[in-house]
Amino acid sequence: MRVTVYGPLRSATGEKTVTLTFDGGTVEEAITAFVDDYPRAETYLYTPDGQIRVSARFSVNGERVNLGEHCPADAELTVFPAVQGGTDSR
Repeated sequence: MRVTVYGPLRSATGEKTVTLTFDGGTVEEAITAFVDDYPRAETYLYTPDGQIRVSARFSVNGERVNLGEHCPADAELTVFPAVQGGTDSR
């Protein structure tokens, strides 16, 4: 599987696109495999209590997907890390 990352995730992988060994499964399982291979990505994708950050976004073969959707072994997964910071203008 090819995984393309954006933003601060590049510091975790050292490259924009990396190859990941993944046998297929859900998007969430693919993200778990990605973090297993690139542990520095964990803080960008997971909350301290181990949940995937709600503002993180993923696409498979160019289509935006949810965590429970199927992710084939030969997919191109794109990972957009959680956006943090800013202020509430209310």
